[in-house]
Amino acid sequence: MEFARYCGSAQAIATNSGTSALHLALEACGIGPGDEVLTTPMTFIATSAAISYTGATPVFVDVKPDTWNLDPALIEGAITSRTKGIMPVHLHGLMADMPAIVSVAEKHDLWVIEDSAQAHGASINGRMSSTFGDVAGYSFYPGKNLGALGEAGAVVTSNADIADRVRHMRNWGSPVRYVHDDVAFNYRMDGIQGGFLSVKLRYMAEWTRSRQEVARAYTEAFTANGIRCPTTPEDYVHVFHVYAILTKNRDALRRRFDELQIGHGVHYPIAVHRQKAYSHLGYGPGSFPVAEQVAEDFFSLPIFPGMTPSEVQQVIETVIEVEAKA
Repeated sequence: MEFARYCGSAQAIATNSGTSALHLALEACGIGPGDEVLTTPMTFIATSAAISYTGATPVFVDVKPDTWNLDPALIEGAITSRTKGIMPVHLHGLMADMPAIVSVAEKHDLWVIEDSAQAHGASINGRMSSTFGDVAGYSFYPGKNLGALGEAGAVVTSNADIADRVRHMRNWGSPVRYVHDDVAFNYRMDGIQGGFLSVKLRYMAEWTRSRQEVARAYTEAFTANGIRCPTTPEDYVHVFHVYAILTKNRDALRRRFDELQIGHGVHYPIAVHRQKAYSHLGYGPGSFPVAEQVAEDFFSLPIFPGMTPSEVQQVIETVIEVEAKA
């Protein structure tokens, strides 16, 4: 219940991973074979995989060029008679435009399942991630803003029926030990992970502020030098699970960061619809041009609580140095 209170939701059900949380959330909404769920191609594959686990089909919708999140203006054009839900992802710690997405969903009577795996503490107008849709899935993978010792996750919802279904299905479909009403799953969280997360949750506000301070320094420096960096809309709180810039010089940046032994990454280099795993859906190059372009241009910089001013400055100077030579 601690995490439910943190999110401003009625219930949080612990699971063994964020992927399991998404899978259970979809199952609890009754999504299954023959259904379609709209989602973004710019995310980790777990989002689409969870849809596929139910037997439903992920249908991709392109992202906005400023926030890199699902573009609400394109959703209605992707809805068919088989569409049963929308699964937006709050990429890098910035929430998708949930008021607009929920408005479309209500118009077409669709479930909204939030992928909040990267958005612990993110909000819009003071309303937290996971409280806009019908249900949400969080990940507590060790690298997340709130990370466990190993794999862990949670389903968050204020819908009592969904919560009951999730609890039932995560525990072998068993209302009583050795009695099984459904073919279900072993998706329970290890107790040690829950204890560890309970302690870490007390520090989330402090750690989030630290991330935001690093992000503020990056953004001020990069904006002044014409480097494309994250945009945070007014009244949104970005929690910066990832801080990514857009660059045409990714290989040069990688080489220089490697030389200086500075950590870096790319989240994510191949849009999901271009992955071999989803080639059967028939999406070709150019199907989702914004997602494909940012996948080519993303470069993720170090960001973590306790990052020192000198470390931040070294990252800034290195990025500016490489970009200036391009």
